[in-house]
Amino acid sequence: MLHDFLLSLPILTTTLWVVLLIVIEALLQRHIITKYLSLVGFAVVAASTVYVFSEQGFAFSEMVRASTISHFANFVFLLSGAIVTLISDRYLEEERIWFGEYYVMMFISILGMMLMASAANMAVLFIGLETMSIALYILAGLMRRDRRSNEAAMKYFLLGSFASGFFLYGIALIYGATGELALHRITEVLQLRGTSPLFWIGLSLLMIGLFFKISAVPFHQWTPDVYQGAPTPAAAFMSTGAKAAAFAAIISVASNFAAQLQGNLNWSSAVAIIAVASMIVGNVAALVQEELKRMLAYSSIAHAGYMLVGIAAGGAEGFSAVIYYTLVYTLMNIGAFSVVALLEAEGLGTSYSDYAGVFKKSPLLAGVMAIFMLSLAGLPPLAGFIGKYKVFAAAISAGMTWLALIGVLASAISAYYYLRVMVSMFMREPDQPLNLRTSGSALTLALVALAIVLLGIFPTEILKLTSKAIELGFAP
Repeated sequence: MLHDFLLSLPILTTTLWVVLLIVIEALLQRHIITKYLSLVGFAVVAASTVYVFSEQGFAFSEMVRASTISHFANFVFLLSGAIVTLISDRYLEEERIWFGEYYVMMFISILGMMLMASAANMAVLFIGLETMSIALYILAGLMRRDRRSNEAAMKYFLLGSFASGFFLYGIALIYGATGELALHRITEVLQLRGTSPLFWIGLSLLMIGLFFKISAVPFHQWTPDVYQGAPTPAAAFMSTGAKAAAFAAIISVASNFAAQLQGNLNWSSAVAIIAVASMIVGNVAALVQEELKRMLAYSSIAHAGYMLVGIAAGGAEGFSAVIYYTLVYTLMNIGAFSVVALLEAEGLGTSYSDYAGVFKKSPLLAGVMAIFMLSLAGLPPLAGFIGKYKVFAAAISAGMTWLALIGVLASAISAYYYLRVMVSMFMREPDQPLNLRTSGSALTLALVALAIVLLGIFPTEILKLTSKAIELGFAP
């Protein structure tokens, strides 16, 4: 039992911190205290993850599994939450939604993400998915008097519930086909009896639920409206943390069923087609957007497609590339959304024309936004380039050169709308006087931009870590 607690230490620490935040917020109702307590919580959970990083194995009757993959994913979730917490103040104050519940919901959502990444049983996977999703529904509708925020929350809730139904039905069918809920037990049954049509239908429905969370085509329709209507920092959080959690779950399922999926043309073809559709639809739709939040929403659909290229390739190389991509995508996308949030708080809109002349008034914000845009476009020597290179290289190694070529072409298309932001900031005069201030949030973003540059120039150690994580994660 003591070993179970040790293996689950990050999850247990997060759970205790959620309870602490709820009690403190209920007693004091001081959002600033809840905010700083959240930041302390991120540090404490990160320290507990470091403490157990070398620990591997099942805990609590094989309900959760501690692995290097889940530990690495925990860092991505915590990083996403900490950055959003640090940059949210000004936006929340301006929109008059500076509630302590904002930080509590974010912590609850991270708890759900950690459960998804550590789930060894499909029941735990479902609990994690719902814990994360319900907190995100609330965050999307935090601006209660804003019609678009209410619409975003309602749309996200209804479509998310629909996807959860597919997910749950998939679990039921897999259980009906194998009589097991634990992922590794299902694998053992499949090796003895072989797969059945019921199992494949169940797995397909399970994947629909996860593809909804990563905004893959054709399950992406909710994304632009929800990102546009939700508070911008919340959109930054849901576009990164939730996506990383869903990919961690997909890798967990795919690695457990590797014997059935590896070399299965139906599986790899289906994932590859969804990846191609996501890259094309996301990039082409982003070209015609005039609002940055909608552009970033369609961009996130395209990036889901890039990451699915690694899933379609499969194997240790493909999965480790996806894990690395989730880290760099979290940094560059959360950075881009955060700049939008800071400029919104300063009275600017979110259209391209609103960004005219930003460089002259705030060179720091314009500079970091340029790094985020160039990295999202995949230009060297930034981290986004290494992320795309790794997933495309995995596809070529798996004999899917055509998929890598489509990815490269789609990435080339994306350069237009990312560079368009830079043209507005650096080369156009503002239509109205700008009065931008450099705040502590801008300095936080400068550190994020520096991390993107360093991960692009010196990616070796992180790539070794992701490869090691996959190697250990595949171990029985």
